[in-house]
Amino acid sequence: MWIMVAGPYTGGAKTESDREKNLEAMNAAALVVFEKGHVPVIGVNNALPLIRLAGAERFDEIMMPVSLAIAERCDACLRIGGPSQGADDEMRKFEAAGKPVYTSIDAIPAV
Repeated sequence: MWIMVAGPYTGGAKTESDREKNLEAMNAAALVVFEKGHVPVIGVNNALPLIRLAGAERFDEIMMPVSLAIAERCDACLRIGGPSQGADDEMRKFEAAGKPVYTSIDAIPAV
């Protein structure tokens, strides 16, 4: 399965260091998803290069539209971390489509 890892990036992050820690947590979860035999996808990892090129002032214009478009193409979602409006929006896309939403890496079946 293609599994989106959804978690806070800016949510709860007061500094760039906090955002990097949030992204590192998503990437660490993605590695476990990969090791279980799935393809992990993180919306932030796809949106950030575009934002860097376009400029930080276009963050809102790019981040969630890219992430939500990717969510539509994935088979399941792994929701990690604390409060995050964006991650919750991604998770709701999966719930609305009747696709699996995992809240624990252990719940994801190995291939």
